[in-house]
Amino acid sequence: MTQKKKKISQEIIAFYKDMQLIRRFEEKAGQLYGMGLIGGFCHLYIGQEAVVVGLEAVAVKGDQRITSYRDHGHMLACGMDPKGVMAELMGRRDGYSKGKGGSMHMFSKEKDFYGGHGIVAAQVPIGAGLAFSNLYKKTNNVSFTYFGDGAANQGQVYETFNMASLWKLPIIFIIENNQYAMGTSIKRSSSTPDLYTRGSAFGIPGELVNGMDVQAVKKAGTKAAKHCREGKGPYILEMKTYRYRGHSMSDPARYRTRQEVNKIKEEQDPIDLIRSTILNKKYATEEQLKAIDTEIKKSIIDAAEFAQQSPQPDESELWTDVYQEVGQ
Repeated sequence: MTQKKKKISQEIIAFYKDMQLIRRFEEKAGQLYGMGLIGGFCHLYIGQEAVVVGLEAVAVKGDQRITSYRDHGHMLACGMDPKGVMAELMGRRDGYSKGKGGSMHMFSKEKDFYGGHGIVAAQVPIGAGLAFSNLYKKTNNVSFTYFGDGAANQGQVYETFNMASLWKLPIIFIIENNQYAMGTSIKRSSSTPDLYTRGSAFGIPGELVNGMDVQAVKKAGTKAAKHCREGKGPYILEMKTYRYRGHSMSDPARYRTRQEVNKIKEEQDPIDLIRSTILNKKYATEEQLKAIDTEIKKSIIDAAEFAQQSPQPDESELWTDVYQEVGQ
């Protein structure tokens, strides 16, 4: 195997590992939610794994990422510890937000992960603020700002587009179009279903990407990041993807048929697609992939056990990390 082919094979296998980690983590989170061990809201990322894994392959040190409440996959993809994420989901002291953020409001300054936001599209202007910081400090970093097809209809998105274009901010607007805004099909909610064109009025280029193909995602992300780092301003990527579960754990998803979901699973599942590539290209054997699967399953079991053993936050935590203390 040549050095180039070896490097490609290592990257493809890493994609597989990262996507499997997200898939198994989310399946376990759904199970624990059903057992009553996770409270509040819980929005699973199952089916959309290729989007964040492909884009994280493009990110460099110092790049920021910010997203909405369907955020567990983004946390894991940027390197946050599954144990800390699971503990936060259960509201435990060892969670990333000390048990006070839960599923929808988790942060990691170390990994440049800025949330997890519960208000639809509220993260978009914050993402532009991060990009402005990069521009002001001349860091050459990029803000990866994720939002959904439902959020794409919110007014603050277009205010942000205008400012980002005006100031040539280094920001990639990533629209995770999973076809349904809560329970409403994009066909019924959008007069312009091609969401990547939404920035044309502001001079922002965009493109449609197969969000079920991690290699296609990385290719598009590489182009977008290069555009931003060269000082050309923002870029829009519409990731055509699909969520297998309901909008949240409380959603029975009766607005679509089981046949529709199964067809996507059978024909476009992002993990199956990359698995086929690995086997066809002989980057790894079935046995090696099974060993990876076993290792990931064990790490998820360990994360769940760690979270359950983590203590509840003390009542005094209600008063910590609420305000930033500054000198008089």
